[in-house]
Amino acid sequence: MISLKNRVYIRDLFEHGIVGNEYVIAGWVDTVRVHGKLVFIVVRDRSGRIQVVAKKNLSEEAWRTAKTLTPESVIAVRGVLVESKAALGGREIQAREIEVYSKAEPLPIDIHDHAKTVLAKRLDWRFLDLRNPRNQTIFLVEAEMAKAAREWFISNSFVEIFTSKIVGAATEGGAEVFSIVYFDKPAFLAQSPQLYKQMGVIAGFERVYEIGPAFRAEPHHTTRHLTEYTSVDLEMGFIDSYEDVMDAVENVVRSMVEHGISAYRERVEEYFPNAIHSLPKKIPRITIREAYRLLQSAGVHVEWGEDLSSEAERKLGEIVEKEYGSPIVFVTEYPWNARPFYTMKKPEEPDWTLSFDLLFRGLEIATGGQREHRYDVLRRQIEEKGLNPRNFEWYLNMFRYGAPPHGGAGIGLERVVMQALGLGNIREARLLPRDPERLTP
Repeated sequence: MISLKNRVYIRDLFEHGIVGNEYVIAGWVDTVRVHGKLVFIVVRDRSGRIQVVAKKNLSEEAWRTAKTLTPESVIAVRGVLVESKAALGGREIQAREIEVYSKAEPLPIDIHDHAKTVLAKRLDWRFLDLRNPRNQTIFLVEAEMAKAAREWFISNSFVEIFTSKIVGAATEGGAEVFSIVYFDKPAFLAQSPQLYKQMGVIAGFERVYEIGPAFRAEPHHTTRHLTEYTSVDLEMGFIDSYEDVMDAVENVVRSMVEHGISAYRERVEEYFPNAIHSLPKKIPRITIREAYRLLQSAGVHVEWGEDLSSEAERKLGEIVEKEYGSPIVFVTEYPWNARPFYTMKKPEEPDWTLSFDLLFRGLEIATGGQREHRYDVLRRQIEEKGLNPRNFEWYLNMFRYGAPPHGGAGIGLERVVMQALGLGNIREARLLPRDPERLTP
């Protein structure tokens, strides 16, 4: 029996392994080739792959075991590290002992070439799909992006909070909420931590953030929508204007993209040739009225005072890339009728708001702005949106006892990953994606 106490990762054998020494590795069988008295096995763990050679004249037992192996079986190998010009990476393991932990059945999907299997079937067999190094890289990058965001928040004096995902009223209003039964009361899954983020600021933490799930009952079947996603949220008090919020979002997103990609640069370059590795030193900012004009000049009609459609966002991304040389742009001062009740209106032009979207390669990846912190104005805005102030009584009470000027934003983690890597479907950037049809695995 092979002891795993001294197991080493495959990558370490290429970086620090000493030729002639004996090592123990463990992982999945990538491929098997039998050539008479030689069996060549490529073994894969999360760090990489290496060739293992089982020779009949070196260890007949290991050779016999190797001949029976099937792709994706889980094994451990004890053997000597040797140099080999013909082997992957110039080194291989000559097996002294092979132990089989689990023999795999014939595979239902091709895990070596993701393009050979439609995405829906890949998601049905997600645990196999993620054994593909290309697909695994997506989530390694995603984890690094979340880490980079968290580190930026901590270094800029933000306090991490953990808010309830079961709420008594829809955060944004409207119908895009999941209703649940909470004992004998109606309740909803949170669309965002918005109202609780504001509570954190007003409670005196001043700067708060959260990285957690959000839920939208959007019956869309598109490549950019999910019903459950990870939201990177921030809220900050004592701001001069919503420009302060944009500055924070710009720095967070830049940190996410650049640290996430650079942490796995070699893998990203191998599997995602269209990935964006860095963002401009200063992200351009244009008002939505400027966006209307740019789109109009490109032959795309958008009704004045309306939100941008997905197609308009995509086209605007192309225009900004051409005109500004930037794959990313802030669009500001969205119309009041397209923003939630808690958004602050532009004082001199109340039909427009002190809010923004951040578009990355023509897709909205973040939304934010300055919040209305005056009790009377906020109550009136709730009514303007056709909502009942009684349903927000606990929220309104916060503004009766001293609320500083504040603002914040929500950033969609999966969308940042999707656009940075150049993925074709946001479901690829979600470990277990949920859409109107998919509830398993």
